Amino acid sequence: MDNQENRGKLLRFLNTIKRPDSRMDRIHDDDGLIKSGLIDSLAMLEIIAFLESEFGLDFSETGVDPVELESIHKILDLIHRQAQ
Repeated sequence: MDNQENRGKLLRFLNTIKRPDSRMDRIHDDDGLIKSGLIDSLAMLEIIAFLESEFGLDFSETGVDPVELESIHKILDLIHRQAQ
């Protein structure tokens, strides 16, 4: 799967968990997802579950640093690193 395909899947998912008063079209790949108001901190757990189910990532032994989930760009980097 290429980065654009991964990005599309991630954006579609984020659109389902975003705060109702936020807009996806105002978020850039390097914007902080919580800082921008797109999601709240509880949504981080949903993102982890999504990454595990959609991309087959396993964080059960290593855990995940919340910094790696701060932005779309960082999440895509995490997907790329874990897939190798």
